[in-house]
Amino acid sequence: MQLLKSSYRDPLPEASGSAGAFPGGATNRLRTSKPTGGDFGSLRRFAAAAACASVLTGCAAGPAAPPTEPATAAGTPSTSTPETPPSPAPTPAAVRCRAKADSLTTEQQAGQLFMIGVSTSGLDSATRKAIASGSVGSVVLLGDNNAGAGQISGITSELGTMRSAGIPLLVAVDQEGGRVQRLKGPGFSDIPNAVEQGSLADGQLRNRAQAWGGELAAAGIHYDLAPVADVVPRNKQSSNAPIGKLNRNFGNNVTAVSRSVVEFTQGMQDAGIVTSLKHFPGLGEVTVNTDHGVARDGDTTADGESLEPFRKGIEAGADSVMISSAIFTRIDPDQEGVFSRKIVTDMLRGDLGFQGVAISDDLGEAAAVGNVKPGDRAVRFFAAGGDLLINADPSLMDEMLKATITWAAENPGNADRLAESAGRVLALKESAGLLNCG
Repeated sequence: MQLLKSSYRDPLPEASGSAGAFPGGATNRLRTSKPTGGDFGSLRRFAAAAACASVLTGCAAGPAAPPTEPATAAGTPSTSTPETPPSPAPTPAAVRCRAKADSLTTEQQAGQLFMIGVSTSGLDSATRKAIASGSVGSVVLLGDNNAGAGQISGITSELGTMRSAGIPLLVAVDQEGGRVQRLKGPGFSDIPNAVEQGSLADGQLRNRAQAWGGELAAAGIHYDLAPVADVVPRNKQSSNAPIGKLNRNFGNNVTAVSRSVVEFTQGMQDAGIVTSLKHFPGLGEVTVNTDHGVARDGDTTADGESLEPFRKGIEAGADSVMISSAIFTRIDPDQEGVFSRKIVTDMLRGDLGFQGVAISDDLGEAAAVGNVKPGDRAVRFFAAGGDLLINADPSLMDEMLKATITWAAENPGNADRLAESAGRVLALKESAGLLNCG
């Protein structure tokens, strides 16, 4: 997975030609203690900034060293809507945000479910057009940038003036650390890789993540597409192309990875940044990068121990979970994870009880989904239970959006599935302090 200069794919380093995944229960992070009126986003940012001040004093200079049943990949989605497993009762915040989603048109709901790439060097006309038309409700900053927080703040300030269906844009970035740190330069710490982060003493990673999150918040970023919750076995560290080879994993065992996932998540929360665990149900066993080909995992099971870091991250309050585009042959051998109802709905929602946002890995340019028509990629992801789709290729936006709207109009079940996801995305924006659902 990688971030290309023109696209998002959960990232490889710049050196290899690149530039760069809601109704919450008690353990999910729809913070029910939030104010229900007034400018709650400002309150949350103020509280986070105050909490970060002392941490940044000691840490900012730099860290110490070490729906519809999906079809097969080539098929066309059917229009039947299978039953969804029982899930925990929605929180008051979830109910509010679903009500707000229901007040939107189908087209506006669909627009909230797409995240499009924006270059860290500035916005282009195609991106401005997509945002102005209401086609996208979120953006991800693409490409490594060493210019510092000043330049990034200029971009996020412009994005902050834009609205999709009258709703502010959610701004995301990959800021894991090591070779996957998109924003560098003055105002951003030099973040160590995940292996080094995992070696920190108890409590230190949370403190540092709070400092790093404070830097993102100060630059106008709301959403860090991190941490990586994948467990890479020690004997596969060097052969695991997307994670282990780049030292993106916190360790080689469930306990170590779980501890760091929790601390990173909590630290970002302390800074007011929403987070995403990735890449569910885990990329620790693959050798192929899904940006370059089809990755198959023949080891991960629906009840394997490698799911534990995701479970712990959810319990710690992770706001979203990124779904992998690998094929997990012992779970659903016929389709990629992002298109699998067994993975997104049965496992993530049912088994783990997650009610937050299920975000896709890139469905715009990744080779793993290249044999699926762009419109079908969107429909199959949402039919599987997904909520927020990353599209790295702006030229595909119209096709994806039109297919989604057409699918939603086919029957009431699909329309409800669309509104459900829109409600989750609005709740994510509420958690980020961008709006109050009422």
